Amino acid sequence: MKVLHLSNSDRSGGAAIAAHRLHQGLQQLGVTSQMLVEKKISDDRMVLAPKTNFSKGFGILKPTLDRLPLRFYRNCEHSRLSLEWLPDAIAPQAAKLAPDAIHLHWICGGYLQIETLTQFKGPLIWTLHDMWPFTGGCHYSQDCDRYTKSCGACPQLQSGKNWDLSRWVWQRKAKAWNSINLTIVTPSTWLAKCASSSSLFQDRRVEVIPNGLDLERYQPIEHRLARELLKLPQDKQLILFGAMSATSDRRKGFHLLSAALQRLSQSVYHENTELVVFGSSAPTYQTDFGLKAHYLGKLSDDLSLALVYASADVFVAPSVQDNLPNTVLEAIACGTPSVAFNIGGMPDMIEHQQNGYLAQPYDSEELAKGITWILQDEQRRQALSRRAREKFEQEFTLELQARKYLNLYKEVCQTSRFSVGMGNE
Repeated sequence: MKVLHLSNSDRSGGAAIAAHRLHQGLQQLGVTSQMLVEKKISDDRMVLAPKTNFSKGFGILKPTLDRLPLRFYRNCEHSRLSLEWLPDAIAPQAAKLAPDAIHLHWICGGYLQIETLTQFKGPLIWTLHDMWPFTGGCHYSQDCDRYTKSCGACPQLQSGKNWDLSRWVWQRKAKAWNSINLTIVTPSTWLAKCASSSSLFQDRRVEVIPNGLDLERYQPIEHRLARELLKLPQDKQLILFGAMSATSDRRKGFHLLSAALQRLSQSVYHENTELVVFGSSAPTYQTDFGLKAHYLGKLSDDLSLALVYASADVFVAPSVQDNLPNTVLEAIACGTPSVAFNIGGMPDMIEHQQNGYLAQPYDSEELAKGITWILQDEQRRQALSRRAREKFEQEFTLELQARKYLNLYKEVCQTSRFSVGMGNE
């Protein structure tokens, strides 16, 4: 079996990291797995990327060029939408590699034109890392459900017109998606439901296969050792928060965490509790949480991340909309109980009061209550920790994920060959 993964990057961003981990997991099963990316971070020889200075330079410009039409909508946040209208040369490159199956991941940022998908031969498997594949350009719809119809009058564009850029993107997708052999996979049950309710994928097969992690790279590490290596205090209860653009992306809920910590700082835990933040360096003007904060900056290697999770008493993921975030998965793999709002893919990983705490959505007081519930009883926290690791081993190992995908590849390839054979009779 020969599989080609198409992804904007191999290690830049949560979706890219998840794609690269799967690529490695498949290789461990003996699959010939390659990645074709725009931006290569790793030294993996099976990851292919542009080599000339011109193509590398153009790749850097692509995200900016892709967003140019958004300038007609001055009040929108341009980074929240992708139009994917730039021409590319991905299809002929993929054809030369002659894979049995092409696996799409996060293909935005000017990486792959929507219409290019019609040029691929054979079956396509698409893992959705956000909502973009079935919307008019947004990656998360927030409170909007217009993707169940045909988009237009897009609230993120702040457009009142039915015919706007979101309708244009939706119509291009509707035309392209209609002519391809496509199987949809989502890491979370929530995203599967969203995809199935969308106008673009309502008649498509949608499978749920959770992301996986190497159970040896991410595992519980002795608390004291982890803190010693990271130079974190041994005599404090540590609350951990982290994400890509941890403090600047409002979807990640840093503002709600801040409010929850303010409440916590007024409790009896004030003097014994501190905050650890990764994914962001200390800002010039630091937020007053009422608690001392340690900023660890951006971490990319698995060992450093595992140490950070193992050092914490509790991990908090206050996202207001999310798929199956790597951070929560990494936390439970390291045996760190997690607190999150009961939204998106969080319930797939967090069992309420069994391995963590699911708070009422967007209620900072509830978030603080969940953190307190875990911290106030060390025996309970240790039981939650054991169940977190157990949950991970049962459902989220990399080998389990890779085997599910391998079975899916074989099935769709066999079905495709059968369909072609029937067509030739």
